[in-house]
This record gives sequence, C-alpha cells and structure tokens, in this order.
Amino acid sequence: MSKLKEIKIKEGMPSVQEARQKLIQIIQNSRNEGKRFLKIIHGYGSTGIGGKLREALRTSLINFKRNGVVEHIIFGERFHSVNSDLDKILKEYPFLRDDADYNQKNEGVTIVILKIM
Repeated sequence: MSKLKEIKIKEGMPSVQEARQKLIQIIQNSRNEGKRFLKIIHGYGSTGIGGKLREALRTSLINFKRNGVVEHIIFGERFHSVNSDLDKILKEYPFLRDDADYNQKNEGVTIVILKIM
C-alpha cells in the first residue's frame, strides 16, 4: 500500500473554484488525520498547453507552501530520476520512487508533502 494519499480532484469536472475548495478541504483533512503525502490528480487539460485547473491548483499549492502548510511540491513533469533538485527529497522519502508516476513525467499530477503540525 502506498504512503501517498491519492486525490482525484479532476473527477466530476469541477470548476476552478470548486477544485480549489476541494483542495483546501483535502489538505485540512489530511493534516487532521496525520497524513503528509498526497498525490493530487488534477489532469493536464484538453488544450495541449495545460489546463486552468492544473494551473490554479498549482498556484494554490505554492501559496500553501509560502504560508508554511506545505513542505514540498513536486510537479509530475519533474518527478523523475534525472531531476537533481529532487535528490534530497528522495533521500528523505525513498518510498516516493515506488509510485507509478515516478519517471513518467506526468503533467497531470502533483506530489505534495505537508509540513508536520
């Protein structure tokens, strides 16, 4: 069983506002449950250049990091063994390499590590 809690935010085709609200609730619930490792499945978008949902959720996650809620954000396209910026995180959390999206450069997912409360 994966330590990553998989969250399918794109399910049900939510609006950007609905997806942001869902993300906020998921982060609050995960922190309350003591879960730190999230795999957010937001999709890539149908335009071929990245969708509004993906961009909005990633912006929200960056704000959560600035506010001290999130420790690390790993965009799916950077979640691979050639990314030297990821080495330190993978040394600390080696189980992340076991995820199906590792080395797939999947732009439709984002890995989130929450800070310990």
